[in-house]
Amino acid sequence: MITGFFNINKLAGLTSAPVISKVKRIVNQRDLGHMGTLDPMATGVLIVAAGRQATKMFDELHASL
Repeated sequence: MITGFFNINKLAGLTSAPVISKVKRIVNQRDLGHMGTLDPMATGVLIVAAGRQATKMFDELHASL
């Protein structure tokens, strides 16, 4: 099982949901989450957490912003 973060370069035309679905299939792991939402036309980095410890860290990261 992978624990950590991925920085995904989200291209225009995709929402965050299909990006997460594709990462789930690639890493064969279900406990993934993402920080923030990018609308379909937006481009940029989508931070994805893998593993229980990494996804729990999102709460701490959000609190520090």
